[in-house]
Amino acid sequence: MTTSDPNGTSGTARRALSMAIKTAISVALLVWLFRSVDAGRLWSGMRQASGSWLGVALLVYLAMILVSAWRWNRLLAAQNLEFTGRNLVGSYLVATFFNNFLPSNIGGDVVRIRDTAGAAGSKTLATTVVFVDRAIGLIGLLFVAALGASAAQLAGGIDTVLVWPPMLWVGFGTSAVALLVAVASPGTPARILRPMRRLHYEWVEERLLRLTNAFAQFRERPRALVECFGGAVVVQLMLVAFYAAVAHSVGIPIGLRHLAVLVPMSFVVQMLPISVNGFGVREATFSYYFLLLRLPLESALLLSLLGTATILTFSLSGAVVYAARR
Repeated sequence: MTTSDPNGTSGTARRALSMAIKTAISVALLVWLFRSVDAGRLWSGMRQASGSWLGVALLVYLAMILVSAWRWNRLLAAQNLEFTGRNLVGSYLVATFFNNFLPSNIGGDVVRIRDTAGAAGSKTLATTVVFVDRAIGLIGLLFVAALGASAAQLAGGIDTVLVWPPMLWVGFGTSAVALLVAVASPGTPARILRPMRRLHYEWVEERLLRLTNAFAQFRERPRALVECFGGAVVVQLMLVAFYAAVAHSVGIPIGLRHLAVLVPMSFVVQMLPISVNGFGVREATFSYYFLLLRLPLESALLLSLLGTATILTFSLSGAVVYAARR
């Protein structure tokens, strides 16, 4: 009689099944959307895109990476960890490449953790910093989305709002309060995770202690968290500017206030583990909002696909940095 190893064969089978389901959802959504548009007009729009404005979009995306690396550096400095901006930018570029070319956004976080764990002397500390960076990034995303949705509702009526603004404000407030509680009471995250000690008491207890110390360090340096939040808001605004440049390159008439809703919300939707890197789900989100604005479905797919293609092109720089490292 044989038994399956939960971390071996059965685990591999579950991952394969999960990937198959995500791929099926992505493909089904894309096929459905492409069958609803004129593929010839879509391809023609791609070919007529302004190279100059796409160049502007690439520059905006580069500036976003620089701000993101600066945010990360501020959190590391709060933990008394010193890194050069060049190293962190290089690490962020590699992480961006992994995020966009692996079927999961976790790959990029693994790169960032690996690149800082040595100097931190602890994978737990490096992971905590990346987690806090991610959490503040999400808070900034919800803040920009809430502002954009509120502006769109006031200017264009509720029928052009993708998500009810109060929902976004509640999400922003809840996330911000949760992080503030974790920082103000550094032992709270450890208390929540304490049942994990049943797995291996000494190993888990040691890591919970490091987690508590890391949050205590953030409590002593709240300015780093404030600066990181400001950077997160700037990053989201830059993403809006990136898509605005892409839209301008193909002559799509969509205003900044609508992009300030659509772009953050599309990233929120992509976080749902139901597709491969957001393909299909992202395009469906763009299409739904464009229909609310009474804009052509081809324009929605054009903006989404061209923006994604531009990001993928930029991400190849991370592959160059990774190859140079090795």
